[in-house]
Amino acid sequence: MTDTPTMPTDMLTLDIGSPEFRKDAFERYKELNAKCPAHRAVITNGSGEGEQQGFFNRPVVLLTSYDAVNAGLLDPTVSVDFHKIMPPEMLEQLPPTAEEFRPLSRSVLTLDPPDHTRLRKLVQKSFTAGEIEKLRPRIRKIADDLLDAAIAAAEARGESAPNRRMELISQFAFPLPMTVISEMLGVPAADRENVRLWSENLLSAQRATPEQQEAIAQNIRDFIAYLKGLFDAKRANPQDDMISQLVQAEEDGDRLDEDELLSMVFILIVAGHITTVNLITNGVYALLTNPEQLAKLKADPNLVKNTVEETLRYYGPAETTTPRYATAQVELDGFTVMPGETMIAVLAAADRDPSRFSNPDAFDITREDAHRHVAFGKGLHVCLGAPLARLEGQVAFEAILDRMPDLALGVPADEITWQASFLRSLTALPLKF
Repeated sequence: MTDTPTMPTDMLTLDIGSPEFRKDAFERYKELNAKCPAHRAVITNGSGEGEQQGFFNRPVVLLTSYDAVNAGLLDPTVSVDFHKIMPPEMLEQLPPTAEEFRPLSRSVLTLDPPDHTRLRKLVQKSFTAGEIEKLRPRIRKIADDLLDAAIAAAEARGESAPNRRMELISQFAFPLPMTVISEMLGVPAADRENVRLWSENLLSAQRATPEQQEAIAQNIRDFIAYLKGLFDAKRANPQDDMISQLVQAEEDGDRLDEDELLSMVFILIVAGHITTVNLITNGVYALLTNPEQLAKLKADPNLVKNTVEETLRYYGPAETTTPRYATAQVELDGFTVMPGETMIAVLAAADRDPSRFSNPDAFDITREDAHRHVAFGKGLHVCLGAPLARLEGQVAFEAILDRMPDLALGVPADEITWQASFLRSLTALPLKF
């Protein structure tokens, strides 16, 4: 294989794994936007050193302004398939993809039309706003059951309001969307803990060290074996669930092959819960650290939909998109990206761009244009699960405020930390209620 790209010594470096960057990321993005709508940079993940894995430790173009991000995500010459920018001789020298990672290499996240169009069309009907809205009563029941369990656990420890304690992520924000997507897909309740662990390994695969890779690969092999068995069971005995629909799905003569089925279920499980975990957790954190906004929501529960939108703008679940690749020279908000360059759209920077949002660093649940955020991306690859995440966020905020009127942070705000990740995720959120 040809040599990997060399890194210019004068290139901007962002160490997204450092605690300092996690704490001050929005200030850094503001500084970048004030200088230029895009930047050539290298992203590292903690040490500032390491192998070139994924988009880490490679030269990339960071799109940071609202207009550059939108233009980059909507431009038809910008691809999600890195093969499109590789010359034939490099393509021939690519090592074969390990069998366990093959389904991940061709998914709706990494394919352009027409393949992307065909795959997405087969599942899109299950994620329309109308279909998702039908789930509202069931999601509220799941939310109430989780809050009942948290209350019972606190009382069993002898705690009483307003000093009962819970950890929001593990007791509510994670199990709520995981239960919802598992029920939608038809994953049996007894298998869901294993599915949770397997999906977490999928998320960690890109940042794994060489020593961790084999353990992750084995976990993915186990996940694949489980899913293939589940597919066979659904073919033999279809139920009213999404996997049963997918194994039988046909559109204009097209069906999903086994790898496509695996990749689609992988994406639905991971995307179907992780964005919502962050949305719920970040929204509660934003409300509790902005008590005047919490008071507004309590006074007018109809603000819950806009609270979700403002949370998505202010603390969006994903800091960046997956990589994009310029197949031709493209102008993005006045910045020239050359053919063959890799781009990362920094959604968090775009959604705090002062040229688009007034007073962008203020969390304001009455903001009239909060819905113009790009937290779920734009264009062909806009997040498939966005309607579901929005509904789960609305229901979660409603249930928490209904059931826990004395909600407060369980530790001082300066003790709460962000994970080192391209996702905007808290490490934990201890609460009192």
